[in-house]
Amino acid sequence: MIYLDNAATTFPKPPEVEHAVMAAFHTIGNAGRGAHAATLDASRIIYGTRERLAELFHAEDASRIAFTANVTESLNIAIQGLFEPGDHVITSVCEHNSVLRPLYLMEQRGVKVTYLPADSKGRIAYDELENAYEPETKAVVIMHASNLTGNVTDLEQIAAFTQKHHLLFVVDAAQTAGVLPIDVQKQNIDVLCFTGHKGLFGPQGTGGIYVRKGVEIRPLFAGGTGVQSYSRTQPKEMPTLLEAGTLNGHGIAGLYAALGYLQKTGIDKIYGREMALAERFYNGVKDISGVKIYGDFTTKNRVAVVTLNIGDIDSGSVSDWLWEDYEIAVRAGAHCAPLMHEALGTKAQGAVRFSFSHLNTEEEVDTAVKAVREIAAG
Repeated sequence: MIYLDNAATTFPKPPEVEHAVMAAFHTIGNAGRGAHAATLDASRIIYGTRERLAELFHAEDASRIAFTANVTESLNIAIQGLFEPGDHVITSVCEHNSVLRPLYLMEQRGVKVTYLPADSKGRIAYDELENAYEPETKAVVIMHASNLTGNVTDLEQIAAFTQKHHLLFVVDAAQTAGVLPIDVQKQNIDVLCFTGHKGLFGPQGTGGIYVRKGVEIRPLFAGGTGVQSYSRTQPKEMPTLLEAGTLNGHGIAGLYAALGYLQKTGIDKIYGREMALAERFYNGVKDISGVKIYGDFTTKNRVAVVTLNIGDIDSGSVSDWLWEDYEIAVRAGAHCAPLMHEALGTKAQGAVRFSFSHLNTEEEVDTAVKAVREIAAG
């Protein structure tokens, strides 16, 4: 199998991630639920992972990181926990449903949302930010990079806008955590939502949320935390404020190992390799007759995603041929980004996404180029 669906989840995971998960099954108990060896081992792993994440994102301290099951849960915590009826939120049409659907829910509850448009290359209309601002505006919620086009959002430009108007800045880092440098303090990010199973190379079922000190979020869940058990309310302190119930200790052990792998290998090295492979693929397919590529390739500020269509062939059919005839795994369809497909004009056809890992090879990329060329030739 040639796996080119790393924007959905990275595969394969580093061997040390698998080993850490398996070891955790034999060593850890439930963190914070006692003082015996098994629960203390779990607590150490979980705290150590918080520390590594805080270091990666340049958070003030490890307590600002709460664990979730995935970035979708993190975004729901942020969006449902920050806004009230009468608030106004600015986002974009480029967003994933993990942002859009919680915002649609909040619209039903009386929150107003403005969706910044995008052009035919999927580039956000930053010049519309000031026009979108209202006295009731409370936040900008935006993705760091598009899972569909690979375009990277200009966080610095948006941060300047949020700082000017004293707004909250909420960032969806699903496609960039572990891929691009993120410094929540320098980039003035108030809430960062991330997943563990993509660029961080951790297990599925892991993710988290960073919350800047002083930002208040209503918890989405309430329940056991191992502390303040006689209180009728969820503890007010981070991270227990946002962590109800037993954490995924086994998965977090794998995430700890994955973060160690990233530190050892180097994010810059991984990113450079991924982008070299993506560029090799792009250069191989961009001049094939009938192939249309989506996204902005005039800039190097991208993630390793190349999305295309072949003539008017349904994207699902192309994906099926790639798998059945070439054993190439890609993602086709709407990619949970419905408004972006409307902006690109691909709502009916969908699109075929190739997303690369530093573990892919040049030979695999060349095979994918050959497959696209043969499908396009009919």
